[in-house]
Amino acid sequence: MRHANVYTIASKDIVFESFDGEAVVLDLSSGKYFGFSDSGSRIWQALSSGVDAQALIGLTAGASTIGPAELDGFVSQLVELRLLTRSDAPAQPLPGDLLAALAATSEPLNVSVHDDLADLIIVDPIHEVEEPLGWPAVKQAS
Repeated sequence: MRHANVYTIASKDIVFESFDGEAVVLDLSSGKYFGFSDSGSRIWQALSSGVDAQALIGLTAGASTIGPAELDGFVSQLVELRLLTRSDAPAQPLPGDLLAALAATSEPLNVSVHDDLADLIIVDPIHEVEEPLGWPAVKQAS
């Protein structure tokens, strides 16, 4: 049976870290990194850990409630950016602390894309450097 509303991180090149509740996601293959609003960070953490997207509808984020259209738009954006993909895995339970964390947020669901450091991020600092210069001087193709 397919669990159509369960997602997983799209590839091993997608890594993320949470800093004081704010998620920063990095795509090592493209060098792009992604920032989320505070509510977006909470939803990202739930979705990337396998919580069924439908379980997030109706939760309170800041002064508003997350509606189906808003959540669908956010999830679609994450899938389009190749950060998440559908999963056949069973849904994970909704974390108990998510409700309080979402209620304390103040911003609507949002993701921002940054590529200003892409050239440095995609350089392999061990193998792709000019020997005498070192990193971050990219080795020129022969």
